[in-house]
Amino acid sequence: MDPTEPTETLDPADWPAMRALAHRAVDDAFDWLSTVRERPVWQPTPEAVVGQFHRPMPRAPEGAAAAYQDFLDWVLPYPMGNVHPRFWAWYMGNGTPFAAIGDFLAAIVNPNMGGGNHVANHVEGQVVDWCKEIVGLPADAGGLLVSGGSVANLVALTVARNRATDCDVRAAGVRGLKAPLAFYASSEVHSCIQKALELLGLGSGALRKVPVDADYRIEPDALERMIRADRALGLIPACVIGTAGTINTGAVDDLEALARICRRERLWFHVDGAIGAVAALAPAQRQLLAGLEAADSVALDLHKWLHVPFEAGCALVRDRSAHRAAFALTPEYLEHTARGLASGPLWFSEFGPQLSRGFRALKVWLSFKEHGLDKFGRLIEQNIAQARELARLVREEPRLELMAPVVLNIVCFRFRPEGVAEAALNALNEELLIRLHESGIAAPSYTTLHGRYCLRAAIANHRTEPGDLRLMLDAVLDIGAALTAGSG
Repeated sequence: MDPTEPTETLDPADWPAMRALAHRAVDDAFDWLSTVRERPVWQPTPEAVVGQFHRPMPRAPEGAAAAYQDFLDWVLPYPMGNVHPRFWAWYMGNGTPFAAIGDFLAAIVNPNMGGGNHVANHVEGQVVDWCKEIVGLPADAGGLLVSGGSVANLVALTVARNRATDCDVRAAGVRGLKAPLAFYASSEVHSCIQKALELLGLGSGALRKVPVDADYRIEPDALERMIRADRALGLIPACVIGTAGTINTGAVDDLEALARICRRERLWFHVDGAIGAVAALAPAQRQLLAGLEAADSVALDLHKWLHVPFEAGCALVRDRSAHRAAFALTPEYLEHTARGLASGPLWFSEFGPQLSRGFRALKVWLSFKEHGLDKFGRLIEQNIAQARELARLVREEPRLELMAPVVLNIVCFRFRPEGVAEAALNALNEELLIRLHESGIAAPSYTTLHGRYCLRAAIANHRTEPGDLRLMLDAVLDIGAALTAGSG
């Protein structure tokens, strides 16, 4: 290397120009967010734009200004739509402007959250402590921020698997188990639970799906019968998974009943609370979630009903030592020291699979401090009230049919006009939903209940106003009428 040659860096050659571009980006972003109601919820990405993402990789620099213009032209106009007030499709939050600034600031500081002695770990530690308070777990429980509910469930179920027998699964693997393990959840359980058990080497057959009642809640008596039958077959019942808000209908299992069964049968009690556990912040909903505080582990999604920008989930485990024992591995290059950068009490790499981890805690920390958690509780109550109002409007319209009880904030309904046979309703409602999406007016999603296709509005949206619900139903009726008249 020639010492007379200037060294290269990725810092801007012109700091004032980069500063100006950053200020412009913030202005553009805030203009876009503040006018989101004026645009369609969703629109397809044109083929000409899709083609831009198949160009060869850039060998030579294009420059920040040109790259930013490509973002404005090709990315910003075609979002998923979940920031829009009439997005009620897959269960997602909307984000907030200040939390987005938190993401920017986290990227500026750019720490690795695996461990070490730096203040960012204390930020995550406090956020995890706040999550324990939300669900009622003790202050000395273990916890970890993760990408979302899928990984939060995976982390918690790893601990449950390792605690199920006296086998050292980390050393022997699942081949060391004396018999297959059984994990129990309702037939409405999220698919990420099956994925977790597959990743844990237990196979999808380890997931024992328990029947649900008319309100889509797990049947405790059926659960107990299945546990007894599995023991008689030589299986090892390991864990019961309660759901605080099912993905299809928002149903909440009887968590107190499940906790009693787990205590009596000496099973791990896990709660998948990705959808609805944070409703514990809403005073009127706390009784619905009674028993959550008895869980051995809880999975949360902070980027759903708490509106933290993606990604932000949390895994909580009552027994901190068991949590650490499932993941801790400290080679010599990660040995802790009494002083210096490698000291400090918080090494989050010892509580999950990742060593390299982003500073996702900052946007959560800033968001909670900005609004206060009581406000999130009020927003949750607001969405629940909106869901009940939507259900009322559906019940009052003869051409619409409510398909499931509304427990939290998910409303399942379908268009059911006179003269259309039951066998034709699934295809009719499927086409109706696609046309509703293409209209840009509103974006619910869909599900199938007892073989019947229905529209599913998951109202976890802090921007939704009462008129938005009526607007969607009017569009549903208009599109449905056009389809049944054959003019569509």
